[in-house]
Amino acid sequence: NLWLLPGSISIASLPIVPGLAGGCRWDARAEYVCPAHIPSNLEIMLKIKLLTLFLCCSGLSVLLRVKYKLRRHQKAKSTIPKMFQDVVRRHPDKVALIYEATGEQWTFRRLDEYSNAVANYFYQQGFRLGDVIAIFMESRPEFVGLWLGMAKIGIEAALINFNLRLDSLVYCVTTSGAKAVIFGGELSSAISEVNGMLGKNMAKFCSGDYNPDVVPVETRHLDPLLSTASKSPPTQIPVKGLDDRLFYIYTSGTTGMPKAAIVVHSRYYRIAAFGYYAYKMHPEDILYNCLPLYHSAGNIMGVGQCLIHGLTVVIRKKFSASRFWDDCTKYRCTIIQYIGEICRYLLNQPVRESETQHCVRLAVGNGLRPTIWEDFTKRFRIKQIGEFYGATECNCSIANLDGKVGACGFNSRILPNVYPICLVKVNEDTMELIRDSGGLCIPCRPGEPGLLVGQINQQDPLRRFDGYVSESATNKKIAYNVLRKGDQAYLSGDVLVMDELGYMYFKDRSGDTFRWRGENVSTTEVEGTLSHILNQTDVAVYGVEVPGVEGKAGMAAIADPKAKVNPNVLYQELQKVLPPYARPVFLRLLPQVDTTGTFKIQKTRLQREGFDPHQTSDRLYFLDLKLGKYVPLDECLYERICSGKAAL
Repeated sequence: NLWLLPGSISIASLPIVPGLAGGCRWDARAEYVCPAHIPSNLEIMLKIKLLTLFLCCSGLSVLLRVKYKLRRHQKAKSTIPKMFQDVVRRHPDKVALIYEATGEQWTFRRLDEYSNAVANYFYQQGFRLGDVIAIFMESRPEFVGLWLGMAKIGIEAALINFNLRLDSLVYCVTTSGAKAVIFGGELSSAISEVNGMLGKNMAKFCSGDYNPDVVPVETRHLDPLLSTASKSPPTQIPVKGLDDRLFYIYTSGTTGMPKAAIVVHSRYYRIAAFGYYAYKMHPEDILYNCLPLYHSAGNIMGVGQCLIHGLTVVIRKKFSASRFWDDCTKYRCTIIQYIGEICRYLLNQPVRESETQHCVRLAVGNGLRPTIWEDFTKRFRIKQIGEFYGATECNCSIANLDGKVGACGFNSRILPNVYPICLVKVNEDTMELIRDSGGLCIPCRPGEPGLLVGQINQQDPLRRFDGYVSESATNKKIAYNVLRKGDQAYLSGDVLVMDELGYMYFKDRSGDTFRWRGENVSTTEVEGTLSHILNQTDVAVYGVEVPGVEGKAGMAAIADPKAKVNPNVLYQELQKVLPPYARPVFLRLLPQVDTTGTFKIQKTRLQREGFDPHQTSDRLYFLDLKLGKYVPLDECLYERICSGKAAL
């Protein structure tokens, strides 16, 4: 095997393998311990094979368990509501959901009865199998009960980001094909703003605080209507199976309008089940969920543990860095969820007593930067990090099962066909697939960055791709003739790197790499470096076009609400850690950096405005190479740059 050639992996990176010659061993933190023996190349190769085999067996056991459970559910014609019914029967009086804002506790029986009332009421109102109703409200137990109740009679919920306003809000509601919208009272003004654009046939229901002076005319107050509806199981049970639609979750919209991804029952189950079995969760666990419920991490990986496996889930309306560990201590949480920049926000908080008094053993999520991974686990005493990779709609999710620092997942190099995902070579500027003379894609070797793809098989719940409501958006994510003639694969849009053992590391998201001075610049890496230098400050890095100059110049937008950042002190630090081509040519110091509702940096507006001082009142700086420092960028300097008179 070429990947096991001597020298292909460093000794210090190998974990524990007992029983080596001469009394040698690998300790628990992957340090080689042997005062009297230097391992031979043959021994190193053996250790790699043993370790790889161990990782493969761990991953395979999880994969087979989920496959077996899915097959059983398929034979039983199960759906998510039916799985939930089994949990309710086992322990109806156990606490299912805790709402942090009020301290209110919902038992499984209460959640079941509430969702039954939702099902019965909307059926009485004439809604039927396949109809769509949009849910637009902040996170709370009713959110779960609403979509679950709809699912009981085959209505599909469109879960709308509660941060959306005006055009983007109208776009998401209308493109879903929704016949009605249920909105939280806290969002009444947002609905009123767009009432005329939603269409006169759009039914509107308000849940929570109902203010007739703010809500649109003809809006019905849902809470009293549900209180009088039957709490018995609905008699009209739809003929639905695991492969039928459950609800729609929208992409984060970092590069354009959000797309409605189709979530079928089997996809909901597989995401929740992989998290449960991969990270050894238990029904007795209490999971702290401060993520938005319109997103798959909060609603599937989080709430799914409650609905399918019987865990208690604490729902917080919105993430709070200052209250995070206080909540975990108060509710005796054993599992926390993170996404995007949450871990960095927590590290940026002052030390508090509650961060060492909690019972948390597992942090599960995606987007933990390698640069802060160990700082996070040490400071907050987290025994296990469950980092995983996977978009809502993808068929190539991967998981880091053993806490390998920096890895977002693992896939077997010994048994690659068991879970047929692959990294293939791609032009990182255009994200076009690179093909060989036979027209097939070229698989990457260890250490080579490549686009993650997943082979599509619509008959296999683990490999199917259900796409989006938009057929054109679906087609753009499918490639043909990838590894063999006639096959199909899902294009993730993300560039990853695999090491010799099969661990995968996130490199870049589509559009997050730009070329400057003949080199590829990773915005992810530069953001991590800048944020580290600036004590975990929010940073967005992106490429901007300069007239008459090839490639894109790097620009960094830095949150600096108190005007404390000194550009030239920053430049001195950047010279130590970044190569010249990766150092931002332009800086933009602003009160805050826009983020999505799922804590991802939002760059669309920043890229559009570029380094033009006419577009913003924020402080702009230009890296003057002759002076060796950043200088303020005013309109005069802007004109010199655009006319090619300033050296880049």
